[in-house]
Amino acid sequence: MSIAERFVGLGYSAAVPPEAVSELIQEVRRYCEGQKVEFQHVALDLTGVSPFYQRVYARLRELGWGKTTTYGDLAAELGDVRLARAIGQAMGANPVPLIIPCHRVLASSGKPGGFSAPGGTSSKLRMLALEGVQPGAPIGQLGFGF
Repeated sequence: MSIAERFVGLGYSAAVPPEAVSELIQEVRRYCEGQKVEFQHVALDLTGVSPFYQRVYARLRELGWGKTTTYGDLAAELGDVRLARAIGQAMGANPVPLIIPCHRVLASSGKPGGFSAPGGTSSKLRMLALEGVQPGAPIGQLGFGF
């Protein structure tokens, strides 16, 4: 018995999501199939999120498919390389991973670094692989598929 069937058995009925949510669900499915999907257009309500985290997330949302940055580089873009640890904390507090693509932030060594979303680093690596990114691989070799 599926979860949906259990809820129906308890007297609940399925709701139809708003059109924008249905479209986002389809985009996420396409992303999971490896199709290039960008999520910058998705409106987010970040009420209650600190202004600093909002700045971090806004900058990160500009980073497109298959592009990566490091915690330090993102900190430098925001004005102070000493903010790298705070950037890491913002990534860990990310309320909507994928829509705010924290999986695209790597350690300075080019290795994946942490990932607090379900599945941890293995999920981060899978998401990056969908986008054609291999953390830790020599930059020049990525274009040749090595």
